[in-house]
Amino acid sequence: MQVGLIGAGNMARALARGWREPVLCSDGGSGRARELAEELGGEAVGSNIEVARRAELVVLCHKPAQLADVAQEIAAETRAVASVLGGVTLTSLQDSYPGVPVIRTMPNTPVEVRRGVTGYTPGAGVDAQFERAVVKRFERLGVMVKVRESLLDAVAGLSGVGPAYDALVVEAQVDAAVRYGLDPGLAGRLAAETMAGTAALLAHRGYATQVVRREVTSPGGSTARGLAALERAGIRAAFQDAMDAVTGWSRG
Repeated sequence: MQVGLIGAGNMARALARGWREPVLCSDGGSGRARELAEELGGEAVGSNIEVARRAELVVLCHKPAQLADVAQEIAAETRAVASVLGGVTLTSLQDSYPGVPVIRTMPNTPVEVRRGVTGYTPGAGVDAQFERAVVKRFERLGVMVKVRESLLDAVAGLSGVGPAYDALVVEAQVDAAVRYGLDPGLAGRLAAETMAGTAALLAHRGYATQVVRREVTSPGGSTARGLAALERAGIRAAFQDAMDAVTGWSRG
């Protein structure tokens, strides 16, 4: 399946690097498509319509506000669409690309290292063969889960933005450890590797977070004191507020 990328920003680059093959891409004149083609091989073409004509699957990676303009240019030449555009609904995509099979996806940046998470919802009338082909393509980049569209905002608020949250948690741990004399580089390595190991352990334990916590926590011990401090600081409320902010939901 020949994939063409419309747009060459952060997510387009992460997808292309994860697929590890020559790319067919375009941009709005930023020069990023050329840089990506030089890095991975392939071709940066001069127009979106050329990408649409040559690609079996067009992946929309441009800015969401450009949906109508890009579609007006390429819809008649497009055979199939996968969108990574945040906040752009299937209805909007299908209206912009009438008669074209459309899948809405919500990947995160670790697709670059093939440890990504992608939520997706197929549009109306998408046949099973096309859906399987797109899923197979994205599963090369990590986990892909099918959800109803109403849940994609929650996926975005959890895994979509999650890499930034996880990086912030590591950063905060590093800052705390440096105050106790650890070298920043060493502290960063320890925190990041601990997070990676914990993620692997959670998967091994069937994502049973309480089990993993209890295996580390002795009653009255140092872990228990640290967890209590995090709870007093409002860690759960902070993440709930972040989810509300991302999804635009208000508790009143």
